[in-house]
Amino acid sequence: MAIGSTIEMEREWVKEVKEFDESKMGVQGLLDSGVTTIPRIFIHPPENLSDLQPSSTHFEIPVIDLSITNCSKVIDQIKESFSTWGFFQVINHGIPMQDIEDTIKAFKSFHEQPKEIKSAYVWDQKVSYYSNFNIMWSKAVNWKDSLRVFTSPNPPKLETIPSVCRKEVMQWDEYMKGLCETLMELMCEGLGVNKNRLKELSCLGMRKFVCHYYPYCPQPDLTLGLPTHTDRGVLTLLLQNEVSGLQIKYGDEWVEVKPIHGAIIVNVGDLLQIFTNDQFKSVEHRVLANACKESRVSAAVIYNPGKRGESDIYGPLTELLSPENPALYRNFTIPEILKQGLTDDSSSKAIVDLFRLNCNDND
Repeated sequence: MAIGSTIEMEREWVKEVKEFDESKMGVQGLLDSGVTTIPRIFIHPPENLSDLQPSSTHFEIPVIDLSITNCSKVIDQIKESFSTWGFFQVINHGIPMQDIEDTIKAFKSFHEQPKEIKSAYVWDQKVSYYSNFNIMWSKAVNWKDSLRVFTSPNPPKLETIPSVCRKEVMQWDEYMKGLCETLMELMCEGLGVNKNRLKELSCLGMRKFVCHYYPYCPQPDLTLGLPTHTDRGVLTLLLQNEVSGLQIKYGDEWVEVKPIHGAIIVNVGDLLQIFTNDQFKSVEHRVLANACKESRVSAAVIYNPGKRGESDIYGPLTELLSPENPALYRNFTIPEILKQGLTDDSSSKAIVDLFRLNCNDND
């Protein structure tokens, strides 16, 4: 193809993406307008679509029951799950089922409002509604809409959170903070460090809530809900409704994370892999475009260190290091990450690769 034609196609693609972004209608708005095929800006490269179906049906991610009275058993299960899978689902976590159902219903209600209401939240500093975070820099647009709220350390004013899910956002933030603190303590005990070690690193200090909404896609074999990536933070806690779509990479296979009513999915982020010096693994995952008429709803709370100054140093926990187990990563600051533009989960192992030491650096 001639260079001039390629440039013109790229310009047209950028124009279409910009028009979609500025329309503020989101993916749900496209469906409301009556589309029966997806616009070309949503069509992903063939290499992203070659293995959409899970390659195995006999693998399932671990399920951990927090009601078990044998605490050492739970600690061992968490350590084993994070060392091999990077994921697990937690049940009997103490959050009332009615509150879980009300939360999902409220988040779904937000995304099904008219665009005139949702567009009031486009790219606010603390409360944002958008379709794709890095839409102008992506190879293809993803078939989803999102609501994002930064709940800590400086929460937004309550009146700036959409009224249809305001109570649920704040309540869910409190539920997840409590559950995450418990899980971090158990993780630390599994690692053999002080149970408050991650809390002391301010890993509960910055919390970002993101509700993804995946409506029905008329051509799910041509696009994705979220492409393959790893989370960049410390830990992610995710609630999903009973519409499947999330898959994780286990070895060379894609494994479906089958919904369990009321369960919370927990997964390792890149920063936690670094803090544990590779004892825990951040694992690639993705979300398929939704082929069901019922929308898929997920609500993630992503945890990052709250101390973010130039003097706040992070790296592998020193208690885990020894001459036999040297540091695999150099120390760093959060501003170093921000300067690299690594602020969203759009690729795999970006932070891990950025700070990993060469073999010769350990000699």
